[in-house]
Amino acid sequence: MLTSLELQIQTLPDNPGVYQYFDKEGKILYVGKAKNLRKRVSSYFNKVHDTAKTNVLVKKIVSIQHIVVPTETDALLLENNLIKKLQPRYNVLLRDDKTYPWICIKNEPFPRIFSTRKMIKDGSEYFGPYTSFKTVHTILDLIKELYPLRTCNFDLSRANINSGKFKVCLEYHIGNCKGPCEGLETQEHYQNQVNAIREILKGNFKESLKDFKKLMTDLAMDMQFEQAQKIKEKIEVLENYQARSTILNPKLSNIDVFSIVSDEAMAYINFLQISHGAIVRSHTMELKKKLEETDEELLELAVVELRERFHLNSKEIILPFELDFGEKIRVTVPKLGDKKQVLDLSERNAKYYRLDQLKQIKIVDPDRHTNRIMAQMQKDLRLSVEPRHIECFDNSNIQGTNPVSACVVFKDGKPSKKDYRHFNIKTVEGPNDFASMEEVVYRRYKRMLEENEPLPQLIIIDGGKGQLSSALKSLEDLGLRGKVAIVGIAKRLEELFYPGDSVPLYLDKKSETLKTIQHLRNEAHRFGITFHRDKRSKSALNSTLEMIPGIGEKTMVTLLKHFKSVKRIKEATEKEISDVVGVSKAKKISEFYKKI
Repeated sequence: MLTSLELQIQTLPDNPGVYQYFDKEGKILYVGKAKNLRKRVSSYFNKVHDTAKTNVLVKKIVSIQHIVVPTETDALLLENNLIKKLQPRYNVLLRDDKTYPWICIKNEPFPRIFSTRKMIKDGSEYFGPYTSFKTVHTILDLIKELYPLRTCNFDLSRANINSGKFKVCLEYHIGNCKGPCEGLETQEHYQNQVNAIREILKGNFKESLKDFKKLMTDLAMDMQFEQAQKIKEKIEVLENYQARSTILNPKLSNIDVFSIVSDEAMAYINFLQISHGAIVRSHTMELKKKLEETDEELLELAVVELRERFHLNSKEIILPFELDFGEKIRVTVPKLGDKKQVLDLSERNAKYYRLDQLKQIKIVDPDRHTNRIMAQMQKDLRLSVEPRHIECFDNSNIQGTNPVSACVVFKDGKPSKKDYRHFNIKTVEGPNDFASMEEVVYRRYKRMLEENEPLPQLIIIDGGKGQLSSALKSLEDLGLRGKVAIVGIAKRLEELFYPGDSVPLYLDKKSETLKTIQHLRNEAHRFGITFHRDKRSKSALNSTLEMIPGIGEKTMVTLLKHFKSVKRIKEATEKEISDVVGVSKAKKISEFYKKI
């Protein structure tokens, strides 16, 4: 007999719509959209999902509600609204507590232009919202330099002006206002300035530049050179601002650009609004993943949210991959040219924003930073558990002399230097990296097993397939194969080799996983080389002293402590040596060095 939930699933329609999952207490768990409601909802219940969170969600679902809509685009819009209104536990939360600033052209005679956080429906025009007050102040300062507008809040009706009710203020006397309150400026002239400002706010500088240049020429022709110079300065201000804003072909206008950069836990969506070849708005949105959502799902959600939040009405949007937003919006996925250039710029902005956030987290919440890196490494390296304890091995020998090996240990992504170990190669003659690796890996983990020490979750071998195979043989002999993950990293192309897989794994060169592995490898190399150098130096220092008959290790150490080097012992007089080790030994040492 069918359960209530199974019956609900089977009776779902094959139409586009939005579905809502509820738990046994009637609390909303999740809201989703679907092109085909029955197929999409059924997919949750007919398989085991890759992520634990999704499996937990499915177990909690007791009832399903759905809303049928005409198109998939309508479903996307409705999903967006329901998520913000209901804020289900398993959805990416779309909420923004900020009230963004606007630039208002007030609906009044001789309109004022100012910034505000409140929209009043009184016929006034609003441009924005802008993502920061810094941008707003920059634009308002530009407008103030170019056009002298009033800042007072008087009711400048024709009757009030004609009655002589108002007097000009300080702003008029310092040249920031033309005195419309006393009728010293016509409404037509004032409105022409407002029209020019409106175009600047839209990102169109062409008309303002054209008008200023004509005015400058006319003033110069009339011999009004001082006034012409002032207009020239305004042209320079406008051109400098335009130069900072324009980065593309001016023909690119009324286009929105969206890009996404994501990691294991978060996604960062950058948005650029392009008008007349200039970026007039930029914003980066941060989303916390809830159910391992794909970049496509997150970007689709973010585009709808950002277009609604910033009142965007462009007919074309640029994206890094294809998405469907209905017939009214044209999606472009550029491969070359100006559009690809601005998409790359958007992606760069998202990456920089992510890096800034990660740096802040590293300082403010180091545990969260560590957890994120561990989760990312588990995913990138296809491990069954997070690699909280990693060990890396490296062999060092030069021309086959003094072969040694080093093992460095990282815990929670950081060096644990107290756990570093050096190994003198005991069973291998000559420069044999493979046999040396087999020996040290066997010795390391045999001892750990005997002492009941916790084994690492990941072993990294500095070398290619040969060194990896040698290390793997030792793990097999100890019965550890399959119990501890092991990979080899080849130096040339940074390939990662896995046991039994001939095809190497290539990680993104900028990924934190590869950087952590490189840090391990470099640390193992440094640690091994230091030990090898010390061993060679000691061997070289002791080589001649050890050949002197009647001179033991204790005497050698005493001499080296005093003279600091073998060279100084050779150059010392018999008297100087006798002062340190006595007359008898000094005579033997002096006579020995006279012979060689």
